[in-house]
Amino acid sequence: MTIDRRTSVDWAHVIQAEYLEMPGLQLTMEQVRRLWGLEDQACRRILEELVATHFLRRTARDLYVLDAPAC
Repeated sequence: MTIDRRTSVDWAHVIQAEYLEMPGLQLTMEQVRRLWGLEDQACRRILEELVATHFLRRTARDLYVLDAPAC
């Protein structure tokens, strides 16, 4: 299954909400993929977008974490 651009944005919002609710959340791409049932390519694209917009950052240990502390 592939996801369209709108669905990708919707998933990004879901993921953002979870990270804001749990600011200490640290997940690998595989954990994100499994948690939300995303396909590999879709998950990669969504995480890349969240990193590009500085919502998330990828650590040296390949964990995705909030880029800046939540207000």
